[in-house]
Amino acid sequence: MASGVEELLDMLYEIIDEAKNAPFATDKCIIERDRALDLLEDIRGQFPMELSEARKMMANRAELVASARREAEAIRRAAEDKAKRILSESAIVVQAQREAEEIIQKARSEDLKLRRSANQYCEDALRRTEEAVAEAYDEIKKSRARFRAAAGASAPPSQREGGRYIYDAAADED
Repeated sequence: MASGVEELLDMLYEIIDEAKNAPFATDKCIIERDRALDLLEDIRGQFPMELSEARKMMANRAELVASARREAEAIRRAAEDKAKRILSESAIVVQAQREAEEIIQKARSEDLKLRRSANQYCEDALRRTEEAVAEAYDEIKKSRARFRAAAGASAPPSQREGGRYIYDAAADED
């Protein structure tokens, strides 16, 4: 007894293939009716079992396909999420770099302004100091001139040295 439908079909094919041609017809043959009918009956008996197995295999296949689709969808979603996160992080980095450049540019501009202001302040302070020193120098010159004039008029000849007058502060205190 054959075990599967395929084997039974192979046996039926052999019976037909080995059959003798019918007299005066090349496309007709003579076969053992009982043997062919027994094989067809066995095939019919095997079909429900084979169909059941095929249905189970198809259900398993459908289950595998659905599972694979779910897994592929989960992988796709995870990849999209990761891509969005990377893109978002990349956008954050680009934005941070832009902001850093703006801050650096503002700092440079502010630095330039501060340097200019500091230079201007120093220049003004030095000019005022120079003017004050010049005024003080002029005042010192005038004071010396007045001092010489006052010292020269009241100094006795003994306090004169080489044509110059020597001031004696102790004499003024008396």
